[in-house]
Amino acid sequence: MLRVLTLSSLYPSAARPGFGGFVERQTLALASRSDVEVKVVAPFAVPPFGAGRWLPAYRALLDLPEREMRNGIEVYRPRFPTVPGVGGRINPWSLGRTVAPLLARIRRDFAFDVIDAEFFYPDGPAAVALGQRFGVPVSIKARGSDIHFWSGQKGCRDQIIRAGRAADGMLAVSGALRSDMIALGLPGERIRVHPTGVDQTLFAPMPRGEAKAALGIDGPLVVSIGNLIPLKGHELLIEAMTALPGVTLVIAGQGPERDRLASRIASAGLQDRVRLLGALPHAALPALLSAADVMALASASEGLANVWVEALACGTPIVITDVGGARELVMRAEAGRIVDRTAEAFASGIAEMLAGKPDSAVVRSTVANFTWERNSAALFDHLAGLVAARR
Repeated sequence: MLRVLTLSSLYPSAARPGFGGFVERQTLALASRSDVEVKVVAPFAVPPFGAGRWLPAYRALLDLPEREMRNGIEVYRPRFPTVPGVGGRINPWSLGRTVAPLLARIRRDFAFDVIDAEFFYPDGPAAVALGQRFGVPVSIKARGSDIHFWSGQKGCRDQIIRAGRAADGMLAVSGALRSDMIALGLPGERIRVHPTGVDQTLFAPMPRGEAKAALGIDGPLVVSIGNLIPLKGHELLIEAMTALPGVTLVIAGQGPERDRLASRIASAGLQDRVRLLGALPHAALPALLSAADVMALASASEGLANVWVEALACGTPIVITDVGGARELVMRAEAGRIVDRTAEAFASGIAEMLAGKPDSAVVRSTVANFTWERNSAALFDHLAGLVAARR
């Protein structure tokens, strides 16, 4: 029996249902194996001295139970202090210092064999220190922004490099991200590519006309899914709609850019063709993606976005930027287009896919190998190998 302690600052909760949903789905798939036991420690940062109670962004988090059963897995939610402005640099230390006593208590009844850190920063450096303390191997998984963003922040890059060099093994969601990690100075021989999975039963093509009718939409539909932040480039897609008359754009997600995007939609006179849906539960995404003729995402950075794979599994082609593992997915014309990060390029790519109307079964076939079964089998093999090598 392999006992896995999953450490992830990116994990869903009642306060943030969609936050790190892909980490939870991977964890559930691993825990479903008969030869694995999993417990999750999902720490989150809060301002010191109880200041979080006065800030709306933290109130719901502070009301979460410190321990709960979520979808059959025991989840602990310790709170580690952070200091606005310098928190990025000290968060690994603060996280590790907070979590260490909890892990000591957990270990009395659950002698975990390995620590599986599911986000490279701040989780990775903290996991390495905890692995050394408890004498167990450590794996760190890179997902994209944890490498691309945090390696560019003062005081964080060196911590990422030290953690990667000290870890027993690492995972990357795409080959492109693995290359970026090597370029950063991490040992390539210890980095394994570990693509995401997708529930191929849940994410499957539905009759497009019926799915559109349920949304009250008639005509070509483009869907974009992602947090409303500049990184995701939703404003570029809104601008692209000015060159695509008769096409509707629906954006699912929430974030600090909502008001600005709404103003941009209004100023462009696109209120009748561009909708901001807000955040949707994961179970609602298959119907939305099946209704779409194209899924577009103008990201500035990604590892390998789950929504890319989910769209293709629904038989919907994608138009995306040349980031992360984009070229590892869009290898056939039917799967979509990789375009420059400009409104003009997106308008052209979307128009091309709308005109081509690729067969949904062919589009779906491009991600046939992306399953949670394959994902969990590879993760088990990776973690068990680290444990065997340490022994």
